[in-house]
Amino acid sequence: QFQLVESGGGLVQPGGSLRLSCAASGFTLEHYAIGWFRQAPGKEREGVSCISSSNGNIGYADSVKGRFTIARDNAKSTVFLQMNSLQPEDTGTYYCAGDEDLDFGSSCPGLAIYDYRGQGTQVTVSS
Repeated sequence: QFQLVESGGGLVQPGGSLRLSCAASGFTLEHYAIGWFRQAPGKEREGVSCISSSNGNIGYADSVKGRFTIARDNAKSTVFLQMNSLQPEDTGTYYCAGDEDLDFGSSCPGLAIYDYRGQGTQVTVSS
């Protein structure tokens, strides 16, 4: 069964860091584009970052540019989201989504484009 599994969430103080992981179960992520999304209670879902399947393109929401970094480790079939300088407004459930052989230009695709989606991991930034 094809699944994406997120991990790495938790409670962190403002200014702290977390590294989220998106791992594949039942398949490898090597040829998959991965998008990270987040949603906080009472707020709309927001695309956070994305990495294309093969053309090397990467995208970030303006709200996280310079603080978050997305990267893939094909050997581990995992895509990471390194989150630094976290702020309370970064609080939410983060989930990853994947689609095979998806390349994009300068903008991240919306969630509807992706075939697979994980269950999410909670990130809470609070003092």
